[in-house]
Amino acid sequence: MKDYRSLYIGKERHKFSAAHFTIFSATERERLHGHNYTVSARFLAPMGDNGFSADYNVYKNRLSTLCDELDEYMLLAANSPHQQIREDGDYYRVIFNGEEMLFLKSDTLLLPLRNATVEEFAGYLLQKLVALSTGEDLKEIELFVASGPGQRAGALWRSN
Repeated sequence: MKDYRSLYIGKERHKFSAAHFTIFSATERERLHGHNYTVSARFLAPMGDNGFSADYNVYKNRLSTLCDELDEYMLLAANSPHQQIREDGDYYRVIFNGEEMLFLKSDTLLLPLRNATVEEFAGYLLQKLVALSTGEDLKEIELFVASGPGQRAGALWRSN
């Protein structure tokens, strides 16, 4: 039986700043605002003969890359049933409850999410991290996204 150990990475550099709004219903949403999000992850891997369960540097770099991809953007949930997003030249035109908002495409990321929440961001980043970790001997990855102290969500992946 393999001896599994957890490796937790939660470095100060694993963060991204982004604007968003959360949609509560077909008629209610938050005002546009931003957060300094932090990202951390737990990896469950078998202990190696060298006394390590996983290479810290590999996973630290992957988390940094994922954070950099979202940093300093307006994040829009492309799969929300309550808003329409249309391309309009250099802009995305977002229609919600009769309101129209314009966002520069160069400042905006359309993410394959239902809502711009920490739960959805955690699931999105976890999928990307799992894809980067294909073929590695990992039993679990749990990724967390926090929008501030004491407020975070996580998503969990387990190997078959």
